[in-house]
Amino acid sequence: MIKTNAEAVIGNLNLRICYNTNIMYYIYILSNKTNTTLYIGVTNNLVRRVWEHKNKFVKGFTKEYNLQKLVYFEQCGDVTRAIEREKQLKAWHRSWKNRLIANQNPSWKDLYPIICK
Repeated sequence: MIKTNAEAVIGNLNLRICYNTNIMYYIYILSNKTNTTLYIGVTNNLVRRVWEHKNKFVKGFTKEYNLQKLVYFEQCGDVTRAIEREKQLKAWHRSWKNRLIANQNPSWKDLYPIICK
């Protein structure tokens, strides 16, 4: 399969998209209301997964720290690349993560309503 990278713009959001299949994977970042704590995850169904976090069906870190605000996400069509990207972002300094989020979502608003449309 041909691997393609593209950038898409939805409103003021610049999204990084990489794909090579019909199945999409999402690397996402959740935050709390005050944007002091971040969680990075990967899923093949972003709407469902964020809904699970928001409704506290996911036990552990996100539930304990009340991380319910989707502040960033990327799409990727290759699960291996998605997991690699998740690990890469987890290893980043907090300031780099803040910059990444601010570039796509300057006001750090919850993107969940946008992805539910």
